[in-house]
Amino acid sequence: MNNITRMQVPEGRRVSHVAEIFGSYFPLQLDPFVYQITEQLSRDYNGGYWEFYALSNSGFYMAPSSSKMFRVVSENGYEGDLSADALGITACLYAYSHLSFSRNPEFAQTCAQQYHWLREYMVEHAEAGNVLRAID
Repeated sequence: MNNITRMQVPEGRRVSHVAEIFGSYFPLQLDPFVYQITEQLSRDYNGGYWEFYALSNSGFYMAPSSSKMFRVVSENGYEGDLSADALGITACLYAYSHLSFSRNPEFAQTCAQQYHWLREYMVEHAEAGNVLRAID
């Protein structure tokens, strides 16, 4: 099994990178929904800059640019602390799952595929156990 790697999307490529994957659905639906989910998951989250990451398996995720830990409480009863990176992965997985039921079939398929690619990466993450507990 090959390790899936991530690369930070450079500042000058952020808009074009997400446009290539999600089109206009990124700024109109995905981006604000990820922030909303993050606010629901963690009272510690209060906005800020987010990093964008491209995965070697074609996946994408975004995460708060922070070195602090976030207390997370999810609807399934999970309570624990996640790094900003793991919080971003968790929020993106929630968003992709929810948006995979979009009325637009192309966007729904993109979100479903992104969910699977991000989950493949997440299972190799140092905080995989906690992310799984938060999303399942």
